[in-house]
Amino acid sequence: MSRAFLNEEKFEQSGDEVVERPLSPYPNYVTPAGLVQLQNEAKRLEALRQQLLGRKDDPFAARQKAEVERDLRYYAARLESAILVDPAMQPADEVRFGARVQLEDEEGATYEYTIVGEDEADVAQGKVSWVSPLARALIGHKTGDVVRWLRPAGETELEIIAIRYDKECS
Repeated sequence: MSRAFLNEEKFEQSGDEVVERPLSPYPNYVTPAGLVQLQNEAKRLEALRQQLLGRKDDPFAARQKAEVERDLRYYAARLESAILVDPAMQPADEVRFGARVQLEDEEGATYEYTIVGEDEADVAQGKVSWVSPLARALIGHKTGDVVRWLRPAGETELEIIAIRYDKECS
């Protein structure tokens, strides 16, 4: 018998439950754009779930459906707990949730990060979660302040060059 059939039988008999996605213990602050992102992902997952409902005899589709339903539960909980924060309502001279912060390190290199909700975070796009060590080091500070950031590569000092609240986050 082919190993493919053996593996398929094992898969069908495994009965492994899909592990739930953990929910953060922190308040679920979101920007307006982050709320839309959560809503869009929930819609995308629901459409995928509807497609998978028609493939009842496919064990791989059943596993995928279970994962999609798990993710739908996660996004439903995140949407239910979302606390919308409009960056435009934040104090313009202080780093808060939704701020786009321009920084300069000790060597003169500049960086720009936006402080967003946990589900919105994407370091490749310069978006850091408000609960991240970098955001926690910055929140509450003003332009010209020097903050210490304890990062995995060691402690560094960052000067806040500029703070702004863009419409992109709202």
